Amino acid sequence: MNSSASKIYLAVDLGATSGRVMAGFVSDETGKLVLEEMHRFPTTSIREGNSLFWDIRDIFSSIKTGLKIAAERFGERIQSVGVDSWAVDYGLIDEEGELLGNPHHYRDSRTDGMRAAVLEQVANERLWKETGIQYLFFNTIYQLYAEVRSDPTRLSAAKRLLFIPDLINYWLTGKALQERTVASTSQLLNPITGAWSETLLEALELPTELFAPVIEPGSVVADLMPEVVEETGIRSASVVTIAGHDTASAFVALPGDGDDFAIMSSGTWSLIGLELDSPQLSENAMEDGFSNEVGYAGTVRFLKNICGMWLIEQCLGAWKKAGRAYDYAEALEMAESASPFGSLIDPDAPEFAAPESMPDAIAAFCERTNQPVPESDGAMLRCILESLALKYRYVYRKLGQYASQPLKGLYMLGGGSRNELLNQMTADALGVPVVTGPVEATAVGNIAVQMIAHGAIQGLGEARELIGRSFDSKTFVPSESGDFAAVAERFDALLRQADDLS
Repeated sequence: MNSSASKIYLAVDLGATSGRVMAGFVSDETGKLVLEEMHRFPTTSIREGNSLFWDIRDIFSSIKTGLKIAAERFGERIQSVGVDSWAVDYGLIDEEGELLGNPHHYRDSRTDGMRAAVLEQVANERLWKETGIQYLFFNTIYQLYAEVRSDPTRLSAAKRLLFIPDLINYWLTGKALQERTVASTSQLLNPITGAWSETLLEALELPTELFAPVIEPGSVVADLMPEVVEETGIRSASVVTIAGHDTASAFVALPGDGDDFAIMSSGTWSLIGLELDSPQLSENAMEDGFSNEVGYAGTVRFLKNICGMWLIEQCLGAWKKAGRAYDYAEALEMAESASPFGSLIDPDAPEFAAPESMPDAIAAFCERTNQPVPESDGAMLRCILESLALKYRYVYRKLGQYASQPLKGLYMLGGGSRNELLNQMTADALGVPVVTGPVEATAVGNIAVQMIAHGAIQGLGEARELIGRSFDSKTFVPSESGDFAAVAERFDALLRQADDLS
């Protein structure tokens, strides 16, 4: 490791509910990577009429506040800035370089019915071969086709589409670029050619000029623009296109290098999969609902999206409005005290995507699947946690069919790994150890890629070695008290029943 290791690298890490600016550096005393939080802020959304948008200018203002705090703390030591965020959402830039309105939120209802509309133009098998991406109602392809069908004038006025990390990078540097890892989530990028799918752009009448050649993660884009320098006080930093999709950044921070473990990034969403060298485009992979998303250094994240902490967050929010406010620790204690396996849900049922009331949606699911409605808030939380663990088991077992060797465990990354009750349930359900990695995995991976880009460390292997000795991990082993194997058949039958009724 060379002398540049003492430099400061700033991670702008945007999640679906909150964002933060984190500073990372290697300690001279310990040789370990250290994180310091500069600023945390909500990633606000706004509703206009029937549409839901991100308040992206407010988010950018909060980012600049975080950068200013970092400048006051570290001054000339700051080397670079990297931005990661959630996937699929985008802004449109016009000929003058101005943003054409706030980006739509991925949970906006404009994609309703777009799956069927797209399939009228492109067969499902062709869509899969062109992209290798699983169907999710909010994918960029469905958002854009909604614009083609309802508001084509906005697309015709646009010069460039920028995903959320690209848009922030544009406002920081003036460079309108599209980074590969986040572009790969759009269901418009071909995983074999590495280019945008001309077949899909033509079939769906999407303007080709919106899509530029993608830039690789780990590229130094440019220095901060003068006006950003003036606002933040950061005088000598560049912007690096790290792995812009937050899950891609999280995967950089794996706590080990064994290819006999599955990997999960746990947060609002739970993304569980494998790290592969090339995409898996078999018919079975399509039918099993997996995606091939591009990772850092040419890797492929072969994974499946599962609804995660969103279910809990939404229940806690609804109960707070009703006058029953619980902190997270209290909520988990309530769940742990509740009776096991009362009712189960499919975490990915369509009615949980954006309900007015998550508790009401869960109650309705239980009723339509002939199960008792959870009688208390704790019972409902336990229902969610047990159902998540069982869904993880279901997907983990399918993943085993695509692994190069038998899977022996699961790496759990990200903020969701704080939930030790769910971690233990997951170990019990899977019947294998669950090893938790950095809680701040996304920010850690973001910073590691910046360090590689500037030559402070050499490659992904050295980055993971540094991360592995810098952050504690904890292993959850299957307990004898867990009874998930006995209830797994019931859960699998519930998935089939829910599909039949939907």
